[in-house]
Amino acid sequence: MSALIAESWTWYALCWVVVLARTVSRRILHGSFKKIQTDDILMLVAMVTDTVLIACMNILGTTNTNLIDPNDTTVLTPESIVERTYGSKLVLVVEQMQIITVWLIKACLLIMYGRLTMSLKQNLAVKIVAGYVAFGFILMEVLYLGVWCRPFSEYWAVPTANAQCSAATNHLITNAVLNISSDIMIILIPMPIFLQAKLPAKKKAILVGVFALGVFTILSAILNKYYSFNEPFGSAWTFWYIRESSTAIITANLPFTWTLLQRTFNLRSFNGKSSNVRTSEAASRGFRSAYGRGTSRRVSISRGHGVELGPSDSQEQINNSFGMPLKIYHQTEVRISSHETEGKTERVSSPETPHSTVTTLKSVFPGGSTDAETSSNESDIGVVTVCRKV
Repeated sequence: MSALIAESWTWYALCWVVVLARTVSRRILHGSFKKIQTDDILMLVAMVTDTVLIACMNILGTTNTNLIDPNDTTVLTPESIVERTYGSKLVLVVEQMQIITVWLIKACLLIMYGRLTMSLKQNLAVKIVAGYVAFGFILMEVLYLGVWCRPFSEYWAVPTANAQCSAATNHLITNAVLNISSDIMIILIPMPIFLQAKLPAKKKAILVGVFALGVFTILSAILNKYYSFNEPFGSAWTFWYIRESSTAIITANLPFTWTLLQRTFNLRSFNGKSSNVRTSEAASRGFRSAYGRGTSRRVSISRGHGVELGPSDSQEQINNSFGMPLKIYHQTEVRISSHETEGKTERVSSPETPHSTVTTLKSVFPGGSTDAETSSNESDIGVVTVCRKV
């Protein structure tokens, strides 16, 4: 077994493990495969193109192409021409599958960043980078398929008179510039949030590890172009092609596997509580929503849709998750009491004050005071005293 076969299929198996873990995590979180989002579907499409990439790359490792070493004195025969024609077509397929795979991963990351920065100023940066990524993909494909090598059939002509149809130097330069620059932009988008986040050292170390994989992806992109230019007749570039696409897939999927890892190993979440602890606490306490003074309504928590709540969840998210209306309840209670009072002599000219009835109205608000009623002329706040003669 060649080194390329062993390494490429190992990367491929690891990619599928991470992607399947992501898919199961999303199923747990949303409660149904029907509720998976656009980036989840794009990731599965990326795995299809990566499958074609790995398979064709392994065939290409043992097949000659129309890129012929000037120092090679081998005479072209009808059989070798057929082989090189087939190999040249495989180069075209490999290049397209690698481009599509990498750009699909970029799209998945940008969709994720778009959701995370929906109400933040970084959302504008996400849109700008997304526009740059889309523009770069279209430009690169137009140049590769319609400009650099004309006619198009020259890509598999043996021999070919146009070096751009065999070495594809112009395309490799264009790809390197657009691919590496967009990768750097994508990895810089979450940096301000990451640097400002107040997380324990262990949790930041996990995120640093994910970013390190992203940096390795960029390094792989640089090295596969380096070996393509400096060792075009060797096989080193094929390894770095596989490493770039594989690490890109792993990097984009790792953040989405946490739900499954929590459920499987009872790990603590980033808010410091394990999944089982949150479940038991929620089941025992429920939610208390006041509907009046001294009354409450208990709402039990259903975990059927994978809803996980933490201290960082907003009240609106909590209420919406459990069908509770987000309202402000105001209660006013009015109490009316009446009692008769005896008049007292206060002036010589007025020997007797007629009997009167004092009616006291008290407005009681939730949390307000329930002090004893008073019939004095200086009424307390919220107390209205009305006197009627009888």
